[in-house]
Amino acid sequence: MVHHTHMAHSNMSYLISRPALPVLAQWAVSFAVVVTKWSLRHRTRKQLRKLTEAQLKDIGVTRADAHYQATLPFWRP
Repeated sequence: MVHHTHMAHSNMSYLISRPALPVLAQWAVSFAVVVTKWSLRHRTRKQLRKLTEAQLKDIGVTRADAHYQATLPFWRP
């Protein structure tokens, strides 16, 4: 665990010490992050629809809550 923490710290140090990205690159990275979040929400909500009652109970979600979450558009958190 100590090794992992050290690696994370050195990675962050490297990222912080790098010069800022050009504006277009910053925009592209931000866009990629948003699209990735949307994709994850879409896949998660699609899988939520398929869970059984027992699986929903295991994660502490009612069928009504699961249905509500599953029907939200991907862009809504």
